[in-house]
Parts: sequence; C-alpha cells; structure tokens
Amino acid sequence: MASRIEDYAIIGDTHTAALVGKDGSIDWLCVPRFDSGAVFAALLGTEDHGRWQLAPAGGLQKVERRYRGETLVLETTFHTDDGVVRVVDCMPIRGKSVDLVRIVEGISGRVPMHMDLRLRFDYGQNLPWVTGLDGRLHGTAGPDSVVVSSPVLIEGAGLSSVSDFVVGAGENVPFVLSWHPSHEHAPRQEQPPEKVLRNTEAWWRRWSKQCSYEGEARELVLRSLITLKSLTYAPTGGIVAAATTSLPEWIGGVRNWDYRFCWLRDSVLTLFALMTGGYDKEALAWRDWLLRAAAGEPDKLQIMYGLRGERRLSEYELDWLPGYEGSAPVRVGNAASDQFQLDVYGETLASLALMRGVAPPVRAGAAGDPDEAWKLEVAILDFLEGAWHQPDDGLWEMRGRRQHFTHSKVMAWLGFASAVQSAEQFDLPGPIDRWRSERDEIHAQVCAEAFDPDLGSFTQAYGSKQLDAALLQIPGTGFLPATDERMVGTVAAIERELLQDGFVLRYRSEHADDGLPPGEGAFLPCSFWLVGNYVAQGRGDDARALFDKLTAIANDVGLFSEEYDPAAKRALGNVPQAFTHLAFVRAAATLSSFPLTGGAVAAGG
Repeated sequence: MASRIEDYAIIGDTHTAALVGKDGSIDWLCVPRFDSGAVFAALLGTEDHGRWQLAPAGGLQKVERRYRGETLVLETTFHTDDGVVRVVDCMPIRGKSVDLVRIVEGISGRVPMHMDLRLRFDYGQNLPWVTGLDGRLHGTAGPDSVVVSSPVLIEGAGLSSVSDFVVGAGENVPFVLSWHPSHEHAPRQEQPPEKVLRNTEAWWRRWSKQCSYEGEARELVLRSLITLKSLTYAPTGGIVAAATTSLPEWIGGVRNWDYRFCWLRDSVLTLFALMTGGYDKEALAWRDWLLRAAAGEPDKLQIMYGLRGERRLSEYELDWLPGYEGSAPVRVGNAASDQFQLDVYGETLASLALMRGVAPPVRAGAAGDPDEAWKLEVAILDFLEGAWHQPDDGLWEMRGRRQHFTHSKVMAWLGFASAVQSAEQFDLPGPIDRWRSERDEIHAQVCAEAFDPDLGSFTQAYGSKQLDAALLQIPGTGFLPATDERMVGTVAAIERELLQDGFVLRYRSEHADDGLPPGEGAFLPCSFWLVGNYVAQGRGDDARALFDKLTAIANDVGLFSEEYDPAAKRALGNVPQAFTHLAFVRAAATLSSFPLTGGAVAAGG
C-alpha cells in the first residue's frame, strides 16, 4: 500500500517529477513529461504497479529527512539497529536524458540494505523485458526503455530486480536510472553519480540565491517557490497544478482528478508569487506560455491546457489501477477542460495587465510583435462583453447545471477593470468608455443580485442561499475593500458556516451528513484567502493564529497538498499542489505587508 500523502517528498528536473516516500520508495514517476505514462505507479495501486524502494533491510528505529538546504536534493536518513545510513535522491536538471540518481551513504556502523526495483510502463500496465547488458540492467516494453547502473550486483527475483548489499561508515553506493525511447540507444553515463549530485545541488543553490523575499516565513516561502519551479515544464514555461493524478479529495471517494495540466485560474497568483520572490524570468516565461495558450478564438479559451498549450485533454479511466487506498476511478486527462468558466477571462486579462507594468508586452517569438498581446486582450474583451451575461460552470468545476456564480461575475469585472487600467496607464487604443460601462454594470449587478441582506453576505450564485469560500477573493481583485460592511458580513458568514475545525471548506452541501461537500476535505487555499481578509480587516491576531495553524500542516519537508482532513489529520488530494503553495505565498506576503509588484489589480486576497 502507498504511504500517506503527507509522507511523500518531490524531486524533479523541470520536465517531470518523482514522489519519494519516507520508506525510501519512489512510488510515482511519469516520463519523459509530467503528463506522460508512469513508470512507477504504486501510488495509485500496489508495489506490483511499479516502484523503486531503497531502504535498510531491517531493524529500523526512526526516519528523518530534509532537503539539502535550499535545493531539491532530498536526504532520507534511516537509524537502524546496525547503524545509520542515508539515501540521497535527486533528478539532474534535464540534459540529454531523464535521469534519477540515488546514492546510499554510510554514516555509522554497517547497515544491510535492500533494493527492490519493479519497472512497469504505462501506469503499471506493461511489464518490461529485462536483460543485463554492458554491466547495466535494461528494461524495455513498447516505446519505453530504462537502463539502471550501479556497482553492486542486481539480480532478478520473480518480477522484480533486487540487490542486497552492506554499507559501512564513509562508504557510498550509487544507483542511476535513465529513461529513453526504446528506438534510441541507451544513454551513457558521462559523469560519476557523485558529481552529478554535486552539480544538481549547485544548480538549485544558484537558483534559490536569487530569491529577494525577506518577509514572513521566508524559509517556507522559498520552499514553496522551489516547489513551484519543480512543477515547471522548462521548455514552455508552463506550470502544472500538481505532479500527480487521481489522489483523492476524500479517501475512498470518486473525486479523483488529473492535475498534471496548467490552469489559467492560477495565473495571477503564479505571477505574484514569482515576482514576490524576484523571479522575473520565470514570470515572463509563464506570461509567454499564457499568451501562446490563449491565442486563437476568444470563445475557445479553456480553463486549462497541456504543458505546451495543448487543448485536447480527453479524460479516460485506468481500470487496472485500484486507486490510492481504493479510491477509484483513476483518471487521465480532465473533462473539465471543456467547461465554460468566466473567471479565466478575468484571470488572463489581469495577468497580462500585471506583467505590463514590469516587462515588455511580448518577448520576441512569444506571440508575434509587441502589439499582439494587446490585440489579443481586446479580442477577449469583445467576447467578454456578451459572455459575462451568461451562466457558467464556476471556479470549482462543478459538473452540474450552469449558474450565475458570484465569483465568476467578479472576475469578469476584473477583466474590464484591468483593461481600463492598462489602456489609461499605457495609452493603449480601445473603446475605454464602453469597457468602463461594462465594468460598472457588472459591479452594480453583483451588488444587487449576489448580496443577501438576510444573510448579510454575498452568496455563491445569484438567488442562492449557499456560501462559497471563493467570495474571499473579492477584496484582492479591488472589487470591494475587505473593510466594506458587505465583505465583513461575508467573512463572518463564512466563519459561521464554512469553518470545519478551523479550516475553510469551499462550500457546504445540503445533503452532506458531516457538513463537508460529498467526498472532499477542507480546501487549503481557501483558508489562506481568509488569512488575507483578516489582515485587510485589521484582525492581526486572527490572521496570525490561522496562518500558524496552516503552516503547521505542511509536511516535514515543507509541502502542501490540495486538501486536508482535520479529523483524521491527513493530507488529501494531488500533491504538491501549486494552488495551495501560491495561496500560501500570497498570505505570507500579505501578513508581512509585502507590496504587490507592478501596481496592477490582482486576485487572490
């Protein structure tokens, strides 16, 4: 059985990532990209669906782990009856091949070790043909091949490849696994594994040294920025929402979605987080990815795209995988990509406005000449003038009837507000008076239709009595200040109705016996949004208490998942979750009174 979600750490090469458990098992790795088939899929099944465990053979007393300083090099230290041994894991920044380096370091005593490698391609479905050649282990099935090298003997044992060896104090035993297309020659190991490890560590230290953030919780903020970098697909600048698919929002539930894609809803928060850390290069790369993905017909704008901006993300189920702790089905692709969500138009326009204040509109080759970005924005606005009147599927991607969601309307307002600001500040051409009129009409409609005087709060949708934590994002857009009595009432209503053991739920279902939406835990970004509202309302003690409560549930290496079960004290959902890390960075910066770079309106509270 897979480890608890919070027991995984991430390593990656800015093309894909692996999850390493506290037990020394790599239970998830997709190659060569985040959204490729998995070569290790035990995370969503059993060890027979592929894993690579490297751990002491017995007599375990305790396990400690950490990242080496401000890097993505992971150390797992095992204290055993025979001594202490450390496993160091990393994925070198992508060169010619996909490499995974594991080095066993003897610290004290003499520790017996066991290596169990179970190669399975295409999400655990394909068992490779394994052979020994040129002193290395080769596994091939269909389009995939893996080669493994180590100085210790690796033997076949049933459907596994195993190795038993002893490591003494001061000794190192390296393993290198490389994936390559089966029609190409296996890559040669050009440098010793120890040098590859040093180079990888140096690369991450150089990257982290650029961080300019000096505010609240700096160490954890930098870890979030490193995590965000690890979720970046370097060739395009796209950032995936998470490294995994189908980790459940509730153990045993069916809300198991593929998050290995790039969501437009994350765009403003992503840019804010990167610029907060001083990573303008990464912010520009994300902006350019956004321009390429959004290019085309405005009415075809999607809520999410593939790593290169792919639009067809067809959803299907892997019925041979039982799911994490039996949470089926396991899904690949995401049918929500076909939904109509108004908020993505506002996010896109606000993102481009935010970047216009700090960088040229378009880098050469990103989407044409410098005027093309504004032309795209104008085209989106032309579509939005008619589209904002329509009901939509909403931020939470509900697979039910469309409604006039309040958050969606506010984000449409943000789109027009951002355009007016850009046109005025940079003297850009366009029907500014018409955009002002649309902006003001949306504002008036939301205030009239979405605010319930009886509740003293905005509601999830027009005519609804239901609350929604997405309403906490309203002040961050500039729509209303957090101190407006309507927002004060909304925060009070959310505290009254959506707090579960101190954590904020997205919304409540009228049919949920435990008060939770059916099949999910507390959605962590919402709680960080509440921190931002507390700060803006002058409730410093409440902000501090909630912020500390939230940071305490980051795992031992500083990673956040999507959701949390406060009763069982378990992480839920895909991991590491970019949306949560982004919301955390925004909350930390807000708590520090860290100024918003660029001066543009921005979402996120």
